[in-house]
Amino acid sequence: MGGVKVVFLFGGITPRNKLTTVVCMHHELLLLFQEAREANYKQQGYYYPMKGGNMEVMIERCCGIDVHKSKLTACLLVSKPDGKAEKSIKTFSTMTSDLLALKDWLEAEGCTHVAIESTGVYWKPVFNIIEDSITVILANARDIKNVPGRKTDVKDCEWIADLLRFGLIRASFIPPKPIRELRDLTRYRTKLIGEMTSEKNRVQKVLEDANIKLSCVATDIFGTSGKEMLSALLQAESTPEEMAELAKGRLRKKIPALIEALRGNVSEHHRYLIEMGLRHLESMGELIADLDEKIDKAMEPYREEQKLLMSITGVEKKSAESVIAEIGVDMSQFPSEKHLASWAGVCPGNNESAGKRKSGKTTKGDTWLQRTLIQVAHAASKAKNTYLKDKYHRIAGRRGKKRAAMAIAHKILGFAYYILRYRVPYRDLGEDYLDKLNKDGQEWKLIKRLEALGNKVTIEPVLQAA
Repeated sequence: MGGVKVVFLFGGITPRNKLTTVVCMHHELLLLFQEAREANYKQQGYYYPMKGGNMEVMIERCCGIDVHKSKLTACLLVSKPDGKAEKSIKTFSTMTSDLLALKDWLEAEGCTHVAIESTGVYWKPVFNIIEDSITVILANARDIKNVPGRKTDVKDCEWIADLLRFGLIRASFIPPKPIRELRDLTRYRTKLIGEMTSEKNRVQKVLEDANIKLSCVATDIFGTSGKEMLSALLQAESTPEEMAELAKGRLRKKIPALIEALRGNVSEHHRYLIEMGLRHLESMGELIADLDEKIDKAMEPYREEQKLLMSITGVEKKSAESVIAEIGVDMSQFPSEKHLASWAGVCPGNNESAGKRKSGKTTKGDTWLQRTLIQVAHAASKAKNTYLKDKYHRIAGRRGKKRAAMAIAHKILGFAYYILRYRVPYRDLGEDYLDKLNKDGQEWKLIKRLEALGNKVTIEPVLQAA
């Protein structure tokens, strides 16, 4: 075409797609960014260094790895003085012997940085083996997508290596090994507690099928009294009166109601299912107790941080353990509490186009941490005479209970960030803090409401006692 280059641009430049591919005939070029856009992205933590009209090489020897369940493909790039890179591509299995061979190869080539796409749990064995000697960057798959139609394992690892070479990959947060192990324990405990709840629901379903209405009288049918009654129910000769007499504490006031609730149509089939459910619950209870003991030992180095987090309204021992397991205790990993909230997915998302704000729903983030924070938010909303309770009900009245719980979870995570960063306990502002903050506005609203009811209002301040 007479030296004229035809350039086709695909996609756009956004923080989630940090590199725009420019195809020029059969060559791949890097798009030059405007100074204003570069300055804007630099403020957001996305910096694209330029040198002589080309992207500046940030890492001289790096490797991009496309990992799967049974194999991985690695692309090693070694920069030359002329700015080009020597490329070497190898494929390894994910067996331990091959992963050790991958590590030896990278060390022999002088590789300093490795980037891996966070694919399920398949990245973890690779990360665990090479993290001691090489800097490993775990990349979110959303941020390093290649151009559609160019999808092979070799091209994927080349693309990852190119992005890493120019410093265009933002590393995901990976806590140190002790925190990762603690995270495995707390998440396993959460799963077991969820399975325990499911098993209780199955037992309750069988009781309803047998027309045993114990849950209509007792608040917790799996408490001390409820377990004894269910154990007696497994004996065919037990009468409703005998089972009701097993009630303890305040439940004894409801013995007549218990007799009626325990008078059902229980068959051998029902007894078998109930027995299996109770045995399963007992075994899971033992596993959870063992996990609690193991978690308590793993929390020994973080006992001070745990006590500080427990000073927050609604945060108890287990929730403090879960928060530390998810975010660690070193808050220098996050530039601010806003970055932490964005990573956790408890803050509004950005969705704007043509000057119009669209849905600002929260992102996925760390769902395990979200679950813990929402539970803590609900507990805080019931604590008397506290700032978080007042804030929750103010938002719930306008936006609904679910949005209010998420907003309180956002605030609690912000409190946790500053508590862990500066090692200071939480100090509650009090239930009347927001009223005092906008005293004139509150007075105006109350006066308007009284006047709407046909009253004439005169305000006189109360004199303070000398």
